[in-house]
Amino acid sequence: MRQQEHEKPFIYLDHAATSWPKPAAVIEAVKDAMEHDGANPGRGSHAMAMRASRILFDTRKSLAKLFRISNPNDIAFGLNTTMALNTAIKGFAKPGDHVIATAVEHNSVRRPLEYLKRLGVIDVTYVEPNEAGELEAEQVEAAIQPNTKLVVVNHSSNLLGSILPVEAIGEMTRRRGIKLLVDAAQTAGLLDIDVEAMGIDLLAFPGHKGLLGPQGTGGLYIHPDVDLEPLMHGGTGSQSEAIEQPAVRPDRFEAGTHNTAGISGLKAGVQHVLHETVRNIHTKEWALTQQMMQGLLEVNDIRILGPALGRPRTGIVSFVIPGADPSEIGFILDQHYNIAVRTGFHCTPLAHGTAGTLETGAIRASVGCFSTADEVETFVGAVKEINRHYS
Repeated sequence: MRQQEHEKPFIYLDHAATSWPKPAAVIEAVKDAMEHDGANPGRGSHAMAMRASRILFDTRKSLAKLFRISNPNDIAFGLNTTMALNTAIKGFAKPGDHVIATAVEHNSVRRPLEYLKRLGVIDVTYVEPNEAGELEAEQVEAAIQPNTKLVVVNHSSNLLGSILPVEAIGEMTRRRGIKLLVDAAQTAGLLDIDVEAMGIDLLAFPGHKGLLGPQGTGGLYIHPDVDLEPLMHGGTGSQSEAIEQPAVRPDRFEAGTHNTAGISGLKAGVQHVLHETVRNIHTKEWALTQQMMQGLLEVNDIRILGPALGRPRTGIVSFVIPGADPSEIGFILDQHYNIAVRTGFHCTPLAHGTAGTLETGAIRASVGCFSTADEVETFVGAVKEINRHYS
């Protein structure tokens, strides 16, 4: 545990970037895999390779249970949500396609879309939510064009914490014959996700956030009716004699050696979430988020971004203090109070444009399943104390 020279307890409020600390079972699973199951999965028939393969399959099964996925082999592992989103967007889009996204998307969505647009492959429409990052499915439907093939939405904004109506959007896209890609970077393990009930065709998720796994893990669910061109080509351990990438899933989308130890840790993280239940985790984080907002609203002139107090949101509270540089506030919190937050633009200039903070950036505090009410109280007290110097 990190300690500063003033010996104040370390408070971690950057869970929207990466959850920390990890459950003990996650750390043990990584260690155990490296010590006992270090061979290449799917690349040999000896006992160690088979055990490594079993780790991958068991993790797919746990993820399938969490997301209500019928076939675990429809889950392709990757390094993170960014890789999953690139696989989905670049693998699905065809010349002449129109794609709809929202004006609260992360750069992991915006940049691949703009790259394809710049190449003349696709056209893109960004639907504008309100200043709090909230929108209705009807706004997405109004943006549909005759050549619209894909809708991409984040489940929750990584800046504003707003929760988009994925189920209503999914009902609309299925009715219209359009595919839906959901960025679950801020909701996997934190909000209930049922890919069939919600009409999700492609689900990109991280392993290192709400699923409590190690960094360098994540994946993409691909509906059996959706075919993608692989983002990467190479060895899969199957059909090695073929020139083309195998058609069989998940091998088609998993070229190269897997992060077996990381995926072993991910399995332990998912099992922790399944044991605690998404409902209970969200209930706890919701209470902490409301506590934080109530405390911050007592700070003179502070502006909290995203949905108002009592409105649905994830465990993210971003804010600005007039006249104060967010980076300076974050530095003071880190160096003088031993509190970790995220400042700047959070890889989402679209959302900052929506919130009206594109010129300044913001301070983002985000709670996790191991955060406590005492930590939130200490954080709020620190912000109040800092703010007195700017008043």
